[in-house]
Amino acid sequence: MLVITRKVDQSIIIDGRIEVVVTGITKDGVRLGISAPKEVEVHRREVFEAIAEANRAASAQSQPAIQDAAALLRSRMPKVRTLKDR
Repeated sequence: MLVITRKVDQSIIIDGRIEVVVTGITKDGVRLGISAPKEVEVHRREVFEAIAEANRAASAQSQPAIQDAAALLRSRMPKVRTLKDR
């Protein structure tokens, strides 16, 4: 982990595309401004973790449905004999 000190209106650049600027410092915390390309998602950690958990839950719920759909499609496919079967 890189630890650096910045003052108000000072910034760091990440990967040449993302700028993080210290916009304010109070007794309760540091206020940051983040400039990043639209394709880069920026979230607070607690929001990121909530999104990840929701995705895991949705994925777990959809797995049986996907497997059932695949089994249904396989059952409706015509049986094809291979050369080994002859």
